[in-house]
Amino acid sequence: MTKIFWDTNLFIYLFEDNPHFVDQVRSLRSAMIARGDLLLTGSITVGEILVKPLEKGDARVADLYRRFFNNPLAVGVVPLDLVAAEHYAAIRKDRTISHADAIQLACAAAAGADLFVTNDNRLRGKLVPGIKFVTSLEAAPF
Repeated sequence: MTKIFWDTNLFIYLFEDNPHFVDQVRSLRSAMIARGDLLLTGSITVGEILVKPLEKGDARVADLYRRFFNNPLAVGVVPLDLVAAEHYAAIRKDRTISHADAIQLACAAAAGADLFVTNDNRLRGKLVPGIKFVTSLEAAPF
């Protein structure tokens, strides 16, 4: 089973039906399901996803998102625990990586992700111990 970690932006594209990226995200997810891959993300993703519905006072959408992320059959949510914190410290030595991106990468590394997929091209190709490959949505091998 391949562990594939999604950055927050992929979930946003999917949930908000982004016209530029939703088809790519759906294709990626379909390929993952067909292969039996495990979808992972960091706990920070949940917080970032909830911002917009909470700003709008949209409790219904916020609850839908909470239910999705609480379903271990849909996605595994990796916490920023002590193991991830160690990875975070090592990753932040590279000051070109933002705090939020370092948290996501650290959670992926702590989970032993095979692939980290983002739409942030600044991260594409970064070498992060604990993650086999970091790639963009556009370059994802599916």
